[in-house]
Amino acid sequence: MTQPAAPAIKAAVQAYYGSTLQSSDDLRTSACCDAGSVPDGLKPLLARIHPDVLARYYGCGLVVPPLLEGLRVLDLGCGSGRDVYLLAQLVGPGGSVVGVDMTAEQLAVAEGHRQHHAEQFGYANVRFVCGEIEQLDRLGLEPASFDLVVSNCVVNLSTDKEAVLSGVRRLLKPGGEFHFADVYADRRVPAALQQDPLLYGECLAGALYWNDFLRLARAAGFSDPRLVADRPLLITDPQVAARTGAIAFHSATYRLFNIDGLEDACEDHGQAVIYRGTVPGHPSVFPLDKHHRIETGRVFPVCGNTFRMLTETRLAPHFSAIGDFSGHYGFFGGCGSTCPFDGTAVEATAAAAPMPAESVSAGGCC
Repeated sequence: MTQPAAPAIKAAVQAYYGSTLQSSDDLRTSACCDAGSVPDGLKPLLARIHPDVLARYYGCGLVVPPLLEGLRVLDLGCGSGRDVYLLAQLVGPGGSVVGVDMTAEQLAVAEGHRQHHAEQFGYANVRFVCGEIEQLDRLGLEPASFDLVVSNCVVNLSTDKEAVLSGVRRLLKPGGEFHFADVYADRRVPAALQQDPLLYGECLAGALYWNDFLRLARAAGFSDPRLVADRPLLITDPQVAARTGAIAFHSATYRLFNIDGLEDACEDHGQAVIYRGTVPGHPSVFPLDKHHRIETGRVFPVCGNTFRMLTETRLAPHFSAIGDFSGHYGFFGGCGSTCPFDGTAVEATAAAAPMPAESVSAGGCC
């Protein structure tokens, strides 16, 4: 994996998001535009966010997992603060949200409307920090102090993604989660394209090849990354399309759990869970990830890693656990090593596709 010249790329990204882009209408691809539908329950919350904040939103996915009330949340690359102010309403007065961004112009918008949102919500539970997501250890954030870290189409803009992932794991509590949307490529982006300021600003040149991302995540201690949803990206600008050629880009949301000792493969320990139907908004089926939709009341066989994700995190009160780790029955079937994303390069350039529904599974991982 090659690394672009960090200072030059950092300056280009700051200029692109600080002055070149004045609103999401200025974007030249769909990479930094969330084409997925917003759940009905979130629409009233988004309606309470100031229009100036919404206008400078450049996310590519939805970074709102369930069960947020009372959590301490960190948003990496928060920009003008849309997700911060959305999450602030979901964590409530008993929780808090910290936003980190390196672009002064974006933070000025976020800070400028902090009092407005405090009055809208009836409480003040957000703060913003100026800094780089590759240097989280320099921002005065306490290790193991966050229940959840989110990021929306920003990790690809970093020139040191390994440092980002390591920094996130350092800040998460045991059982905490990194839930983030980002852009990935179906192959390694050539080094020459990685130096292109326009392609970098449009979240394409810095996109990781999906399998390299999985390697980096595992090296940082996130042993079993889980894909939540994905969609192929539409590149309508002829100039951008000509530069990227046959590379297919996807927006994908992953959840990485900070659980020590997860295995590097899905192993069968004879375990199962029963979902109680108690997660708000999910009375019948709980979607852990793209391949695990767990029906209420059903005995659902799981691998050891999934068992721990459901019983050693904030999800635990909503599941009954069956079994332990005293036995081992070999490999848990259903894992694969092919590209995990839906869609093809042809589809990606033909039409913008919505986020796909997670497929139903009676077991199986990855």
